[in-house]
Amino acid sequence: MEAENHYITRSGWLRAAVLGANDGILSTTSLAIGVAAASVSREPILLAATAGLVAGALSMAAGEYVSVSSQADVETADLTREKEELKNMPESELEELTHIYMKRGLNSELAKQVAVELTAHNALETHARDELGINEITQANPLMAAFASAVSFVIGGLLPLLVAIFAPIKEMVLYEYGFSILFLAFSGMLAAKAGGSHTLKAVLRICVWGTFVMAASALVGYIFGVHTA
Repeated sequence: MEAENHYITRSGWLRAAVLGANDGILSTTSLAIGVAAASVSREPILLAATAGLVAGALSMAAGEYVSVSSQADVETADLTREKEELKNMPESELEELTHIYMKRGLNSELAKQVAVELTAHNALETHARDELGINEITQANPLMAAFASAVSFVIGGLLPLLVAIFAPIKEMVLYEYGFSILFLAFSGMLAAKAGGSHTLKAVLRICVWGTFVMAASALVGYIFGVHTA
């Protein structure tokens, strides 16, 4: 029998990649739209989009690394404390594990038997999984998360940058919005497929919020464009 492939195994890198791609598309597009709404030349638009692309990718990587590293530090501290408790209070920890299994539906006798056997097999691993909710599948790698965020942000941000290079200046805002909605819809579809979630729901969610963000950026550009004209 083949082993089942569960989507939760992808949660660490998938979250970072999807967040990075969507942020790359939205951030770069919003900058391009805001500047395009206030400018009559291409150079400021390209400068803003390029600067946003570079700064955004580095910021996403740093933020994701710090966030995941902090989570890993907390998990490590919890595991260290749990290891000490198992060493100093084994009976209390066994009782705690028994109650956990009883809350999950086992009778007291079976819960105690399961707790004893799993403790004998690997006490720390058992408590990490069933008491703390920590396991190898859900633990994220800081470097992998940072790399996924940066690369996906660059990929997402390059798309609206290309539109800024080739689209007509007069219709730049409309071109940026139209293509970015397509990019976001495609990104949402890929994320839903990779994560096994509902495709239409994921696409609608990102497109609605994306429209709101880009509309706000265009409004700012038009307001300041009028004042600086």
